[in-house]
Amino acid sequence: AKRVNAPSFVRTSNLLCRLLENLPFQLTGDQDHAINEIMTDINQSVPMHRLLQGDVGSGKTLVALAAALVAIENGYQVALLAPTDILVRQHFETIKGFLADLPVRLGVLTGRDKGLARAKILKEIQNHDVDLIVGTHALIQEDVMYAKLGLSIVDEQHRFGVKQRLELTQKASQAHLLSMTATPIPRTLLLANYGEMSVSLLKE
Repeated sequence: AKRVNAPSFVRTSNLLCRLLENLPFQLTGDQDHAINEIMTDINQSVPMHRLLQGDVGSGKTLVALAAALVAIENGYQVALLAPTDILVRQHFETIKGFLADLPVRLGVLTGRDKGLARAKILKEIQNHDVDLIVGTHALIQEDVMYAKLGLSIVDEQHRFGVKQRLELTQKASQAHLLSMTATPIPRTLLLANYGEMSVSLLKE
């Protein structure tokens, strides 16, 4: 198989330091460990394939955001996919709260965006006027052209169909991939469905 190169991200992350300073709480040991595992992965020029597993409220979005900020600081865009409009809105609000005064340009794209609104966000994605875009599978449709996609984050990946997962792989073949799930997935099923994927667990 042809080796696909991914961008190697350096953890300079002034943005990440600022995010952690702004948090009203300390990271748990598991969150810290997961962030470090992800940082090691995205520093390589081989695409990351990591699954972040943890219950609702265990801090998966925060861990994923840490990775996103490093990618953004390295000059890349990040796409966060969720299976439903409601989940997209929840992620958007959570992230907006975490990013309060950080210079990160956030965008949203779902199937509800039509006409001029859709054209506007598509242009922003293509021109790199948005750093982190949160959306449904609308993010992987053919007419969505990323300026410089470096990291894809997929929430509840098992709820996306095989076709959608394939479209994401084609759209982001050189991007690092971080999947998140609250559903414990047995190792055998993991290998059958996702191939070689490293797993980070948030238990605390």
